[in-house]
Amino acid sequence: MNRIIRVIIGVILVLVIMFSAISICQNIGKSIKVDVTEQGLYTLSDGTRAILSKLNQPVRVKLYYAKTAALKGSDQIQYFNNYYQFVKSLLEEYVSASKGMVDLQIIDPRPFSDEEVQALRYGLQRFPITDEESFFFGLVVQTQFGVEKTIPLFSPERQNFIEYDISYLIDTAITRQKTKLGVLSSLPVMGSNVSGYMAQMMRMQGQKTEPAWTVIEHLRKQYEVNSIAADVSEIKDVDILLVIHPKDLPEKTLFAIDQFVLKGGRTVICVDPHCFAEQPDQMALQRGVPPSQSSDLNLLLRNWGVEMPKRTFAGDRNLALKASIMANQRPENIIGFLGLTSQCFNPDSVITADLNQVRMLFPGVLNEVDNSGEKEDIVKIDRRPLLATTDKGNSWTTSSPYELMMPNPSQLMNKFVEGTKPVIMGYLLTGKFKSSFPEGIEIEEEIETNEQEAETGPEGPGKENKTTKKRVTGETEAAEDCTVAVFSDVDFISDMVAYQRTFIGSMAIGDNGTLLLNTIDELRGSSDLISIRSRGNMRRPFVVVDRIEKQAERETANEEARINAEILGFQNELNAIVSSAEEGDEEIIGSSILQKKKDLEIKLHDAQRKLRNVKMKRRERIESLGNKLRNFNMLMAPAIILIIAIVLGVRRSLRKRHYISHASDA
Repeated sequence: MNRIIRVIIGVILVLVIMFSAISICQNIGKSIKVDVTEQGLYTLSDGTRAILSKLNQPVRVKLYYAKTAALKGSDQIQYFNNYYQFVKSLLEEYVSASKGMVDLQIIDPRPFSDEEVQALRYGLQRFPITDEESFFFGLVVQTQFGVEKTIPLFSPERQNFIEYDISYLIDTAITRQKTKLGVLSSLPVMGSNVSGYMAQMMRMQGQKTEPAWTVIEHLRKQYEVNSIAADVSEIKDVDILLVIHPKDLPEKTLFAIDQFVLKGGRTVICVDPHCFAEQPDQMALQRGVPPSQSSDLNLLLRNWGVEMPKRTFAGDRNLALKASIMANQRPENIIGFLGLTSQCFNPDSVITADLNQVRMLFPGVLNEVDNSGEKEDIVKIDRRPLLATTDKGNSWTTSSPYELMMPNPSQLMNKFVEGTKPVIMGYLLTGKFKSSFPEGIEIEEEIETNEQEAETGPEGPGKENKTTKKRVTGETEAAEDCTVAVFSDVDFISDMVAYQRTFIGSMAIGDNGTLLLNTIDELRGSSDLISIRSRGNMRRPFVVVDRIEKQAERETANEEARINAEILGFQNELNAIVSSAEEGDEEIIGSSILQKKKDLEIKLHDAQRKLRNVKMKRRERIESLGNKLRNFNMLMAPAIILIIAIVLGVRRSLRKRHYISHASDA
């Protein structure tokens, strides 16, 4: 055979073998995957696997992504291409883990196609790109019984919670009944609660319709959320009760909450010694009455084993965040604005085990109390801390409500004294609670009576409504274990602390919303979803960089304080010269002031130069760290290859020597 023909045949066979090997490896490799991301972004959590293992019916998952339209869109639309690849890879893991119970379909809805019509019918959000092209990126979950659940749009703000959203969709699709959540609050957390014609009339009259809090909107997507009046006398048809800022509740409402808990109702309570989300009473301010923005349920909480002292707040220098009180002021550390980190969460509770950061605004303090003189009654209550400061945390108090109307960060920081043990700001309470109203309560009841002896008209006897007092009793002790979660802050779930407005809507800051949702899921008994949601915030803290910045801030703090003191002293000196001057001394005063100004400018220039040098050194240290990390990442792969090559070279050399020695012996 011709040599050239043999070479051609050999090349063809090599190509056939190579493509066959690639095809075989692709098929076999589908089940052999390695997730090299540190937080396992492409690995399904145990909670998702538990939900998939409970599937007793096939589930069809349709991923709609307008890939063709995205190529023609703006940079903001093209950003979704990488996001789509991540969602697609994650859904493929669902298919693999479901053992055939999840059927994945990927659809690119083209203009005027049946797929586009279906996407609109499912309620997926549509974004026009051109006159014909539209962008879709959503998910539809269908069951064989006709249940349909959708994610209208995979919003970037929910990227950290994508696995939870998908698993929640599958879980609720196979669950027929939604959990009923009742919200009792003295704040307008539910919004104006008007729609349609009434909302339009209010807008025409110049009245604003208050939107619901963002966290409530998120709850509405997962639960059946209903508002409960603050003067309710009985709480019924509710699975979980959420009490937010219970301010000046009447006795009958307190009794209703008490009985709801004793009958096994799960409850989440958010109280606050000073709620910034509550607008102060302007009429009271004008009358000179101290405004009260506090709430508590100590009448009930003491019977459940904890209490929140009035005008007492938790503080921690290590957790204090920077913020500006006024628009034009520079940010300062505020002792009441705390950024809780992983060390502040209870690692043994599924509610807080995997949280990363929670921000709280002037939270209160929860103290354990001896709710009974009998030891056996105390043992029944399990107080599990959820949120706490570090060991350096401590409580601090205010002298009057006015002190927090316009807080002075420097004064608050100076009055704070570090402690020696953590301050608790959240508890999960479990036990057979006793009623706070063992004798019941008296309520006024209207009765309608016919007064036969009263004046009568042509229509018959006159009717008169009378009120009478009636004693209402209920459960005095719970038959089964009760569960109540208590947090000493309301602002942590408000829009001003938990979310940030962006061009694409509200974006979560930290895990504030996750903390509340975890708590509700724990109370409803869904620990599978908690293990998924707690993976949400995937941002890694830059510990070394933060330590460098804090050290540099400490180095500049004394210098800044000295400069501010010099400026204040100069201003006082100027005021003293002007006030003590006599008539005819204007020339002397003017020259003195000019000289003082020149001295101040020189001092300011020197101080600013020193500050710039310190900040420059801080920046150099941070950039040096970044360069080291970049060089390490760039050199790591070549170094590994070089080490492998050296090892193979040494091994080959040793084998060669071994072969030569054996050959010479022979």
